Amino acid sequence: MNYAGAFRGKRVIVTGAAGIHGGWIAAAFAREGAELCLTDFRRDKLDTVAADLGLDAANTMLHGCDLTSSAEIEAFARVIGKEWGAPDIVVNNAGVYPRTGILINLEDSEFDRIMAVNVRAPFVMTKHMARLMVARGVEGAFVNIGSGAARQMPTGSVTYCMSKTALERLSKGQALELAPHKIRVNVVEPGFAPGSEVSILPPEYVERMTGRIPLARNSGPGDTAGMVLYLCSPAAGYITGAVVAVDGGNSIGTYQPTPTNG
Repeated sequence: MNYAGAFRGKRVIVTGAAGIHGGWIAAAFAREGAELCLTDFRRDKLDTVAADLGLDAANTMLHGCDLTSSAEIEAFARVIGKEWGAPDIVVNNAGVYPRTGILINLEDSEFDRIMAVNVRAPFVMTKHMARLMVARGVEGAFVNIGSGAARQMPTGSVTYCMSKTALERLSKGQALELAPHKIRVNVVEPGFAPGSEVSILPPEYVERMTGRIPLARNSGPGDTAGMVLYLCSPAAGYITGAVVAVDGGNSIGTYQPTPTNG
């Protein structure tokens, strides 16, 4: 889609920018001429991301932030307020997808970590960034990165699924309460993109997940990023509180080839 310069000069925050989807989303906004602030708890990885994207250092902020810490998010918001005044767009992309095993064996600390990154962090980040937007009259957009797991409940990933369901409800509440300020909040559910350094998946699990996707491929660089761009663009100016799956049909149900009679 041709956005005709709609993102040129827009100030965009991407959390979890050193991850797979985060890097693809950052690349999409960079191509459209946005000014980027990339954040991740792996600060050293952000230098590589910026170099790979050929980002202009004069128009790019790189910030290490532990999203499980409210204090670090608040400090990050102060940096944004000082440098930008307010963002125009925030993509709450950071998340963890651990295979934790059955619930009765799950450590309390691991439950807390999953909920802290996948639910609490988007709550705290959006709260502080929205305050900056409201104070400066910025009619901006948030996109929270969800998952089709919000509607499916396999064993071994119950806490993750629960966190993504909670994120969707949180996002709808944020959309409702920020609407009077012309700030929109939507959710994108990406397709399966294995290879994360944060959430290591065994090869047999990757093979099984890939085999069930109706469109018969994993998510690529333009899929989730393209929908994020659209939802943040003027073309989606009347869309808020929506949840959009960009997953090759994976959230519809498990694909099984139709048997043939020879």
